[in-house]
Amino acid sequence: MKLWEKDFEINAEIERFTVGRDREMDLYLAPYDVLGSMAHITMLESIGLLGKDELPVLLRELRSIYEQTQRGEFVIEEGIEDVHSQVELMLTRRLGDMGKKIHSGRSRNDQVLVDLKLFTRHQLQLVAEAVKDLFDQLIKKSNQYKDVLMPGYTHLQVAMPSSFGLWFGAYAESLADDMLFLQAAYRMTNRNPLGSAAGYGSSFPLNRQMTTDLLGFDTMDYNVVYAQMGRGKMELGVAFALASIAGTMAKLAFDACLFNSQNFGFVRLPKECTTGSSIMPHKKNPDVFELIRAKSNKLQALPYQVTLIKNNLPVGYFRDLQIIKEVFLPAFGELLDCLSMTTYIINRIEVNEHILDDPRYDPMFSVEEVNRLAAEGMPFRDAYKKVGLDIEAGRFTPCKDIHHTHEGSIGNLCNDRIQALMEKTMQQFGFDRVIEAEKKLISGNEK
Repeated sequence: MKLWEKDFEINAEIERFTVGRDREMDLYLAPYDVLGSMAHITMLESIGLLGKDELPVLLRELRSIYEQTQRGEFVIEEGIEDVHSQVELMLTRRLGDMGKKIHSGRSRNDQVLVDLKLFTRHQLQLVAEAVKDLFDQLIKKSNQYKDVLMPGYTHLQVAMPSSFGLWFGAYAESLADDMLFLQAAYRMTNRNPLGSAAGYGSSFPLNRQMTTDLLGFDTMDYNVVYAQMGRGKMELGVAFALASIAGTMAKLAFDACLFNSQNFGFVRLPKECTTGSSIMPHKKNPDVFELIRAKSNKLQALPYQVTLIKNNLPVGYFRDLQIIKEVFLPAFGELLDCLSMTTYIINRIEVNEHILDDPRYDPMFSVEEVNRLAAEGMPFRDAYKKVGLDIEAGRFTPCKDIHHTHEGSIGNLCNDRIQALMEKTMQQFGFDRVIEAEKKLISGNEK
Protein backbone atom coordinates (compact mmCIF):
# COMPACT_ATOMS: atom_id res chain seq x y z
CA MET A 1 0.00 0.00 0.00
CA LYS A 2 1.22 3.48 -0.92
CA LEU A 3 -0.60 6.66 0.03
CA TRP A 4 0.18 8.07 -3.44
CA GLU A 5 -0.81 4.90 -5.33
CA LYS A 6 -2.97 5.31 -8.44
CA ASP A 7 -3.57 2.87 -11.32
CA PHE A 8 -0.09 1.61 -12.19
CA GLU A 9 2.52 -0.60 -10.58
CA ILE A 10 6.07 0.56 -9.97
CA ASN A 11 9.04 -1.54 -11.05
CA ALA A 12 10.04 -3.82 -8.14
CA GLU A 13 13.74 -2.99 -8.38
CA ILE A 14 13.03 0.74 -8.41
CA GLU A 15 10.73 0.30 -5.41
CA ARG A 16 13.49 -1.56 -3.53
CA PHE A 17 15.94 1.25 -4.26
CA THR A 18 13.61 4.13 -3.40
CA VAL A 19 12.15 2.59 -0.23
CA GLY A 20 15.65 1.66 0.95
CA ARG A 21 15.77 1.26 4.75
CA ASP A 22 12.63 3.32 5.33
CA ARG A 23 10.63 0.46 6.85
CA GLU A 24 13.44 -0.25 9.29
CA MET A 25 13.97 3.42 10.16
CA ASP A 26 10.25 4.14 10.45
CA LEU A 27 9.92 1.70 13.33
CA TYR A 28 11.76 4.32 15.41
CA LEU A 29 8.97 6.76 14.52
CA ALA A 30 5.90 4.55 14.91
CA PRO A 31 4.65 5.71 18.36
CA TYR A 32 5.20 9.34 17.38
CA ASP A 33 3.34 8.92 14.11
CA VAL A 34 0.36 7.74 16.16
CA LEU A 35 0.62 10.67 18.60
CA GLY A 36 0.79 13.13 15.72
CA SER A 37 -2.28 11.54 14.12
CA MET A 38 -4.21 11.74 17.39
CA ALA A 39 -3.55 15.46 17.67
CA HIS A 40 -4.28 16.03 13.98
CA ILE A 41 -7.69 14.31 13.96
CA THR A 42 -8.69 16.04 17.20
CA MET A 43 -8.06 19.30 15.37
CA LEU A 44 -9.92 18.04 12.24
CA GLU A 45 -13.01 17.36 14.33
CA SER A 46 -12.85 20.89 15.78
CA ILE A 47 -13.03 22.43 12.28
CA GLY A 48 -15.76 20.09 11.01
CA LEU A 49 -13.68 17.71 8.86
CA LEU A 50 -14.49 14.77 11.15
CA GLY A 51 -17.81 13.95 12.76
CA LYS A 52 -18.14 14.17 16.53
CA ASP A 53 -19.08 10.48 16.53
CA GLU A 54 -16.05 9.54 14.41
CA LEU A 55 -13.33 11.15 16.55
CA PRO A 56 -13.68 8.94 19.66
CA VAL A 57 -13.73 5.81 17.49
CA LEU A 58 -10.56 6.82 15.63
CA LEU A 59 -8.81 7.87 18.83
CA ARG A 60 -9.63 4.55 20.46
CA GLU A 61 -8.10 2.63 17.56
CA LEU A 62 -5.05 4.88 17.46
CA ARG A 63 -4.49 4.32 21.17
CA SER A 64 -4.66 0.59 20.52
CA ILE A 65 -1.99 0.95 17.81
CA TYR A 66 0.09 3.09 20.17
CA GLU A 67 0.00 0.32 22.76
CA GLN A 68 1.24 -2.10 20.09
CA THR A 69 4.24 0.16 19.47
CA GLN A 70 5.00 0.19 23.20
CA ARG A 71 4.85 -3.60 23.42
CA GLY A 72 7.14 -4.02 20.41
CA GLU A 73 4.36 -5.64 18.38
CA PHE A 74 4.02 -2.99 15.68
CA VAL A 75 5.38 -4.06 12.29
CA ILE A 76 5.42 -2.48 8.87
CA GLU A 77 4.15 -5.23 6.61
CA GLU A 78 5.80 -6.38 3.40
CA GLY A 79 4.61 -4.20 0.53
CA ILE A 80 3.70 -1.30 2.84
CA GLU A 81 5.85 1.70 2.04
CA ASP A 82 6.23 3.44 5.39
CA VAL A 83 4.87 3.93 8.90
CA HIS A 84 2.24 6.42 7.73
CA SER A 85 0.81 3.94 5.25
CA GLN A 86 0.85 1.15 7.84
CA VAL A 87 -1.09 3.14 10.45
CA GLU A 88 -3.68 4.27 7.91
CA LEU A 89 -4.03 0.72 6.59
CA MET A 90 -4.62 -0.65 10.10
CA LEU A 91 -7.31 1.97 10.72
CA THR A 92 -8.97 1.28 7.37
CA ARG A 93 -9.04 -2.47 8.01
CA ARG A 94 -10.74 -1.91 11.34
CA LEU A 95 -12.98 1.07 10.53
CA GLY A 96 -13.44 1.10 6.77
CA ASP A 97 -13.67 4.49 5.04
CA MET A 98 -13.47 6.32 8.36
CA GLY A 99 -9.82 5.34 8.56
CA LYS A 100 -9.12 7.09 5.25
CA LYS A 101 -10.18 10.47 6.63
CA ILE A 102 -7.18 11.02 8.91
CA HIS A 103 -4.95 12.37 6.14
CA SER A 104 -7.10 15.43 5.35
CA GLY A 105 -5.11 18.64 5.68
CA ARG A 106 -1.67 17.09 5.84
CA SER A 107 1.00 15.53 3.66
CA ARG A 108 3.51 12.81 4.34
CA ASN A 109 5.99 15.69 4.37
CA ASP A 110 4.64 17.39 7.49
CA GLN A 111 3.67 14.00 8.91
CA VAL A 112 7.26 12.74 8.90
CA LEU A 113 8.44 16.13 10.14
CA VAL A 114 6.25 15.96 13.23
CA ASP A 115 7.25 12.31 13.76
CA LEU A 116 10.92 13.24 13.65
CA LYS A 117 10.45 16.16 16.01
CA LEU A 118 8.48 14.13 18.55
CA PHE A 119 11.00 11.28 18.37
CA THR A 120 13.97 13.64 18.66
CA ARG A 121 12.38 15.58 21.50
CA HIS A 122 11.94 12.36 23.50
CA GLN A 123 15.46 11.16 22.74
CA LEU A 124 16.95 14.50 23.75
CA GLN A 125 15.23 14.16 27.11
CA LEU A 126 16.77 10.70 27.56
CA VAL A 127 20.19 12.05 26.59
CA ALA A 128 19.86 15.03 28.96
CA GLU A 129 18.96 12.72 31.84
CA ALA A 130 21.85 10.37 31.01
CA VAL A 131 24.29 13.29 30.83
CA LYS A 132 23.02 14.46 34.21
CA ASP A 133 23.62 10.98 35.68
CA LEU A 134 27.22 11.01 34.45
CA PHE A 135 27.65 14.59 35.66
CA ASP A 136 26.47 13.61 39.14
CA GLN A 137 28.99 10.77 39.32
CA LEU A 138 31.82 13.05 38.20
CA ILE A 139 30.93 15.67 40.82
CA LYS A 140 30.70 12.96 43.47
CA LYS A 141 34.17 11.65 42.60
CA SER A 142 35.56 15.18 42.40
CA ASN A 143 34.40 15.91 45.93
CA GLN A 144 35.54 12.50 47.18
CA TYR A 145 39.09 12.91 45.85
CA LYS A 146 39.45 16.68 46.06
CA ASP A 147 42.58 16.43 48.24
CA VAL A 148 44.36 13.71 46.23
CA LEU A 149 47.07 15.29 44.09
CA MET A 150 48.09 14.07 40.66
CA PRO A 151 50.41 15.46 37.97
CA GLY A 152 49.01 17.94 35.52
CA TYR A 153 50.39 17.76 31.97
CA THR A 154 51.09 20.06 29.06
CA HIS A 155 52.55 18.65 25.83
CA LEU A 156 52.39 15.24 27.58
CA GLN A 157 55.13 16.54 29.90
CA VAL A 158 54.73 16.64 33.67
CA ALA A 159 53.80 20.28 34.29
CA MET A 160 52.17 21.38 37.56
CA PRO A 161 50.22 19.91 40.47
CA SER A 162 46.66 18.95 39.68
CA SER A 163 44.21 16.82 41.63
CA PHE A 164 41.61 14.18 41.02
CA GLY A 165 39.13 16.76 42.25
CA LEU A 166 40.14 18.98 39.33
CA TRP A 167 40.26 16.10 36.83
CA PHE A 168 36.80 14.71 37.58
CA GLY A 169 35.36 18.21 38.02
CA ALA A 170 36.72 19.41 34.67
CA TYR A 171 34.71 16.77 32.84
CA ALA A 172 31.64 17.61 34.91
CA GLU A 173 31.85 21.27 33.87
CA SER A 174 32.44 20.22 30.27
CA LEU A 175 29.15 18.31 30.39
CA ALA A 176 27.44 21.39 31.85
CA ASP A 177 28.53 23.32 28.75
CA ASP A 178 27.50 20.42 26.48
CA MET A 179 24.05 20.63 28.06
CA LEU A 180 23.71 24.20 26.76
CA PHE A 181 24.16 22.89 23.20
CA LEU A 182 21.61 20.19 23.97
CA GLN A 183 19.12 22.74 25.27
CA ALA A 184 19.49 24.86 22.12
CA ALA A 185 18.89 21.75 20.00
CA TYR A 186 15.82 20.94 22.08
CA ARG A 187 14.42 24.45 21.56
CA MET A 188 14.85 24.12 17.79
CA THR A 189 13.26 20.68 17.86
CA ASN A 190 10.28 21.56 20.04
CA ARG A 191 8.42 23.52 17.33
CA ASN A 192 5.37 22.19 15.51
CA PRO A 193 5.59 21.69 11.70
CA LEU A 194 2.18 20.02 11.43
CA GLY A 195 -0.12 21.91 9.06
CA SER A 196 2.63 22.90 6.66
CA ALA A 197 1.50 19.96 4.49
CA ALA A 198 3.79 19.57 1.46
CA GLY A 199 5.44 22.87 2.34
CA TYR A 200 2.81 25.30 1.10
CA GLY A 201 0.02 24.98 3.64
CA SER A 202 -3.57 23.88 3.04
CA SER A 203 -6.86 25.38 1.89
CA PHE A 204 -8.53 23.72 4.90
CA PRO A 205 -8.94 26.12 7.88
CA LEU A 206 -6.45 24.21 10.02
CA ASN A 207 -5.95 25.21 13.64
CA ARG A 208 -2.20 24.84 13.98
CA GLN A 209 -2.13 26.35 17.45
CA MET A 210 -4.41 23.56 18.62
CA THR A 211 -2.08 20.78 17.44
CA THR A 212 0.86 22.73 18.88
CA ASP A 213 -0.80 22.74 22.30
CA LEU A 214 -2.02 19.14 22.10
CA LEU A 215 1.48 17.85 21.35
CA GLY A 216 3.19 20.02 23.96
CA PHE A 217 5.33 22.02 21.53
CA ASP A 218 6.73 25.35 22.71
CA THR A 219 5.59 27.02 19.52
CA MET A 220 5.23 26.19 15.83
CA ASP A 221 7.39 26.51 12.74
CA TYR A 222 5.29 29.40 11.49
CA ASN A 223 6.23 29.80 7.83
CA VAL A 224 5.07 26.67 6.00
CA VAL A 225 7.93 26.82 3.52
CA TYR A 226 10.46 27.12 6.35
CA ALA A 227 8.84 24.18 8.14
CA GLN A 228 9.97 22.02 5.22
CA MET A 229 13.32 23.80 4.85
CA GLY A 230 13.89 23.03 8.54
CA ARG A 231 14.18 19.33 7.80
CA GLY A 232 17.86 18.57 7.93
CA LYS A 233 18.55 21.81 9.78
CA MET A 234 17.00 20.41 12.95
CA GLU A 235 18.97 17.19 12.59
CA LEU A 236 22.16 19.18 12.03
CA GLY A 237 21.66 21.25 15.17
CA VAL A 238 20.92 18.14 17.21
CA ALA A 239 23.90 16.34 15.67
CA PHE A 240 26.25 19.11 16.82
CA ALA A 241 24.84 18.83 20.35
CA LEU A 242 25.33 15.06 20.39
CA ALA A 243 28.82 15.47 18.95
CA SER A 244 29.73 17.92 21.71
CA ILE A 245 28.80 15.38 24.38
CA ALA A 246 30.61 12.64 22.46
CA GLY A 247 33.72 14.83 22.32
CA THR A 248 33.76 15.15 26.10
CA MET A 249 33.40 11.39 26.52
CA ALA A 250 36.09 10.58 23.94
CA LYS A 251 38.56 12.81 25.79
CA LEU A 252 37.63 11.30 29.15
CA ALA A 253 37.98 7.78 27.73
CA PHE A 254 41.44 8.59 26.36
CA ASP A 255 42.56 9.97 29.75
CA ALA A 256 41.24 6.92 31.57
CA CYS A 257 42.95 4.48 29.19
CA LEU A 258 46.22 6.37 29.60
CA PHE A 259 45.97 6.72 33.38
CA ASN A 260 45.04 3.02 33.72
CA SER A 261 48.20 1.88 31.91
CA GLN A 262 51.12 0.46 33.90
CA ASN A 263 53.37 3.42 33.05
CA PHE A 264 50.94 5.77 34.78
CA GLY A 265 48.98 3.70 37.28
CA PHE A 266 46.85 6.66 38.34
CA VAL A 267 43.53 4.78 38.27
CA ARG A 268 42.25 1.22 38.21
CA LEU A 269 39.22 0.47 36.06
CA PRO A 270 36.56 -2.04 37.14
CA LYS A 271 37.73 -5.58 36.34
CA GLU A 272 34.56 -6.36 34.41
CA CYS A 273 35.30 -3.45 32.07
CA THR A 274 38.66 -4.86 31.00
CA THR A 275 39.71 -7.93 29.03
CA GLY A 276 42.82 -10.07 28.92
CA SER A 277 45.25 -11.21 26.26
CA SER A 278 45.27 -14.67 24.69
CA ILE A 279 49.03 -14.96 25.28
CA MET A 280 49.95 -12.34 27.92
CA PRO A 281 48.46 -13.30 31.28
CA HIS A 282 49.23 -9.95 32.93
CA LYS A 283 47.13 -7.85 30.54
CA LYS A 284 44.01 -5.93 31.58
CA ASN A 285 42.95 -4.06 28.47
CA PRO A 286 40.55 -1.12 28.88
CA ASP A 287 38.26 -2.39 26.12
CA VAL A 288 35.07 -0.67 27.28
CA PHE A 289 36.66 2.78 27.33
CA GLU A 290 38.40 2.07 24.02
CA LEU A 291 35.03 1.27 22.44
CA ILE A 292 33.48 4.35 24.06
CA ARG A 293 36.29 6.42 22.55
CA ALA A 294 35.75 4.92 19.08
CA LYS A 295 31.97 5.22 19.19
CA SER A 296 32.22 8.78 20.49
CA ASN A 297 34.59 9.70 17.69
CA LYS A 298 32.17 8.14 15.20
CA LEU A 299 29.35 10.25 16.66
CA GLN A 300 31.44 13.37 16.15
CA ALA A 301 31.22 12.70 12.40
CA LEU A 302 27.40 12.91 12.48
CA PRO A 303 27.12 16.68 11.81
CA TYR A 304 29.28 16.30 8.72
CA GLN A 305 27.22 13.38 7.40
CA VAL A 306 24.03 15.40 7.78
CA THR A 307 25.68 18.45 6.21
CA LEU A 308 26.85 16.53 3.15
CA ILE A 309 23.38 15.06 2.54
CA LYS A 310 21.47 18.35 2.85
CA ASN A 311 24.16 20.79 1.78
CA ASN A 312 23.19 21.77 -1.78
CA LEU A 313 19.40 21.32 -1.75
CA PRO A 314 17.18 24.25 -2.81
CA VAL A 315 13.85 25.13 -1.21
CA GLY A 316 11.22 22.37 -1.03
CA TYR A 317 11.24 18.66 -0.23
CA PHE A 318 13.64 16.20 -1.84
CA ARG A 319 14.03 12.46 -1.34
CA ASP A 320 17.68 13.01 -0.38
CA LEU A 321 16.43 13.89 3.10
CA GLN A 322 15.27 10.31 3.64
CA ILE A 323 18.91 9.22 3.90
CA ILE A 324 19.48 11.49 6.91
CA LYS A 325 17.25 9.17 8.96
CA GLU A 326 19.69 6.29 8.45
CA VAL A 327 22.54 8.08 10.23
CA PHE A 328 20.48 10.23 12.58
CA LEU A 329 17.91 7.96 14.23
CA PRO A 330 20.33 5.25 15.49
CA ALA A 331 22.77 7.85 16.84
CA PHE A 332 20.78 8.41 20.01
CA GLY A 333 20.97 4.76 21.06
CA GLU A 334 24.72 4.72 20.44
CA LEU A 335 25.27 7.84 22.53
CA LEU A 336 23.03 6.60 25.34
CA ASP A 337 25.00 3.33 25.45
CA CYS A 338 28.27 5.26 25.75
CA LEU A 339 26.86 7.50 28.48
CA SER A 340 25.57 4.52 30.43
CA MET A 341 28.89 2.66 30.23
CA THR A 342 30.90 5.76 31.17
CA THR A 343 28.68 6.42 34.19
CA TYR A 344 29.08 2.79 35.28
CA ILE A 345 32.88 2.99 35.11
CA ILE A 346 33.20 6.39 36.79
CA ASN A 347 31.06 5.14 39.67
CA ARG A 348 33.44 2.20 40.22
CA ILE A 349 36.82 3.62 39.24
CA GLU A 350 39.59 3.37 41.86
CA VAL A 351 42.08 6.18 42.38
CA ASN A 352 45.76 5.80 43.32
CA GLU A 353 46.22 8.09 46.32
CA HIS A 354 50.03 7.69 46.43
CA ILE A 355 51.13 8.82 42.98
CA LEU A 356 53.42 11.54 44.31
CA ASP A 357 55.49 9.10 46.34
CA ASP A 358 57.38 8.58 43.07
CA PRO A 359 60.24 11.15 42.82
CA ARG A 360 59.83 11.41 39.04
CA TYR A 361 56.97 13.82 39.75
CA ASP A 362 59.01 16.13 42.02
CA PRO A 363 59.73 18.74 39.27
CA MET A 364 56.01 19.55 38.96
CA PHE A 365 56.34 21.51 42.22
CA SER A 366 58.89 23.88 40.64
CA VAL A 367 56.32 26.58 39.94
CA GLU A 368 55.23 26.45 43.57
CA GLU A 369 58.83 27.19 44.61
CA VAL A 370 59.18 30.00 42.05
CA ASN A 371 55.97 31.58 43.36
CA ARG A 372 57.14 31.20 46.98
CA LEU A 373 60.40 33.01 46.24
CA ALA A 374 58.56 35.72 44.29
CA ALA A 375 56.13 36.20 47.20
CA GLU A 376 59.15 36.69 49.47
CA GLY A 377 60.38 39.54 47.26
CA MET A 378 62.69 37.95 44.70
CA PRO A 379 61.95 39.16 41.13
CA PHE A 380 59.98 36.48 39.29
CA ARG A 381 62.56 36.04 36.50
CA ASP A 382 65.35 35.61 39.05
CA ALA A 383 63.29 33.08 41.00
CA TYR A 384 62.51 31.21 37.78
CA LYS A 385 66.22 31.04 36.87
CA LYS A 386 67.29 29.94 40.35
CA VAL A 387 64.80 27.07 40.53
CA GLY A 388 65.67 25.98 36.99
CA LEU A 389 69.38 25.83 37.82
CA ASP A 390 68.67 23.98 41.08
CA ILE A 391 66.71 21.32 39.15
CA GLU A 392 69.53 20.88 36.63
CA ALA A 393 72.08 20.60 39.43
CA GLY A 394 69.98 18.08 41.37
CA ARG A 395 69.58 20.47 44.31
CA PHE A 396 65.80 20.95 44.05
CA THR A 397 63.77 19.63 46.99
CA PRO A 398 60.04 20.07 46.45
CA CYS A 399 57.59 21.27 49.06
CA LYS A 400 54.43 19.25 48.41
CA ASP A 401 52.28 21.17 50.85
CA ILE A 402 50.45 23.43 48.43
CA HIS A 403 47.69 25.98 49.06
CA HIS A 404 45.67 27.15 46.06
CA THR A 405 42.68 29.27 47.02
CA HIS A 406 41.32 31.09 43.98
CA GLU A 407 38.05 30.06 42.32
CA GLY A 408 38.34 26.82 40.35
CA SER A 409 41.73 25.83 41.76
CA ILE A 410 42.84 22.73 43.66
CA GLY A 411 41.73 24.20 46.98
CA ASN A 412 38.51 25.82 45.73
CA LEU A 413 36.87 23.57 43.12
CA CYS A 414 33.59 25.55 42.89
CA ASN A 415 31.71 22.30 42.38
CA ASP A 416 28.62 23.84 43.98
CA ARG A 417 28.59 26.54 41.30
CA ILE A 418 29.11 23.99 38.53
CA GLN A 419 26.19 22.00 39.93
CA ALA A 420 24.05 25.14 39.97
CA LEU A 421 24.83 25.73 36.29
CA MET A 422 23.73 22.20 35.42
CA GLU A 423 20.57 22.35 37.54
CA LYS A 424 19.54 25.65 35.98
CA THR A 425 19.95 24.28 32.46
CA MET A 426 18.04 21.10 33.27
CA GLN A 427 15.13 23.08 34.68
CA GLN A 428 14.91 25.22 31.56
CA PHE A 429 14.15 22.30 29.25
CA GLY A 430 10.54 22.10 30.45
CA PHE A 431 10.22 18.33 30.09
CA ASP A 432 7.27 18.15 32.51
CA ARG A 433 4.97 20.13 30.23
CA VAL A 434 5.74 17.87 27.28
CA ILE A 435 5.23 14.71 29.33
CA GLU A 436 1.88 16.00 30.55
CA ALA A 437 0.68 16.86 27.03
CA GLU A 438 1.58 13.43 25.66
CA LYS A 439 0.02 11.72 28.67
CA LYS A 440 -3.27 13.53 28.01
CA LEU A 441 -3.34 12.39 24.39
CA ILE A 442 -2.58 8.78 25.27
CA SER A 443 -5.02 8.62 28.18
CA GLY A 444 -7.90 10.30 26.38
CA ASN A 445 -7.91 13.61 28.25
CA GLU A 446 -6.68 15.63 25.31
CA LYS A 447 -9.46 18.22 25.44
